[in-house]
Amino acid sequence: MACHRQRVKDLKLMANQIRRDVVEMIYRANAGHPGGSLSCVDLVTALYFAVMRLDPKRPAWPDRDRFIMSKGHGCPTWYAALAHRGFFPREELWTLRQYPSILQGHPDMKKTPGVDMTSGSLGHGLSAGLGMALGAKLNGQDFNVYVLLGDGELQEGLVWEAAMAASQLRLDNLVTIVDYNGLQLDGTLGEVIGLEPLVDKWRSFGWTVFEIDGHDMEEILSICHRARKTSTPVAIIAHTIKGKGVSYMEHQVGWHGAAPNEDQFKQAMAELDEERRGLIA
Repeated sequence: MACHRQRVKDLKLMANQIRRDVVEMIYRANAGHPGGSLSCVDLVTALYFAVMRLDPKRPAWPDRDRFIMSKGHGCPTWYAALAHRGFFPREELWTLRQYPSILQGHPDMKKTPGVDMTSGSLGHGLSAGLGMALGAKLNGQDFNVYVLLGDGELQEGLVWEAAMAASQLRLDNLVTIVDYNGLQLDGTLGEVIGLEPLVDKWRSFGWTVFEIDGHDMEEILSICHRARKTSTPVAIIAHTIKGKGVSYMEHQVGWHGAAPNEDQFKQAMAELDEERRGLIA
């Protein structure tokens, strides 16, 4: 039990560090998407530091688990996780969106070690993940595919075509996680196209569905473990807060794609420093 508590504490500390890195990356680049990057930090941290089977020294290892960030604008979180996991030096983070950086404004599998799929054109990630999961079955390989979807991109029909096919093919090695923060570029989901009843929708497509607090590290770990034991594809509906960890960004649609100025940067880092001290205490 003590070992588990320490593991959860370590993951929370890593999530805090990744949030710090995300804010600094976007501040230095003076461009990026902080809101949706910060909302998915806990989910990505759990996957990369506790759930997925990876080898940073062999990014193309055939039996590695795959991850696709379909909501490609959230890539600063992914880049920070990859750097801390050892796929490339952390110093590369400060080159985000600068020529000739390996870290593009959206993930590019041809430029960044550890990136399995280029993304950014919303709605395509689940189809790519389906193909990877099906390929594993056909080749007799034992790896899992995790696809992180933004809630806004569930308004794309292609997502549901992939969901229908994955169920028909019984791809029990496919897990999709919905970063359900309730906000998208133009406003709230309800103002654009509402998704409810979202859990029922996924279940009606033949998926096993779990609904969680996307910032509760223990719950994330528990459900990711259970997801490996189903006979169907799994959808994890993770309720999150856009801009999580930075008070003035939380629940604010205006921080979908804007960089903090110097004063805002200092305030964000001070808040995250305070959170870190609380985690260490």
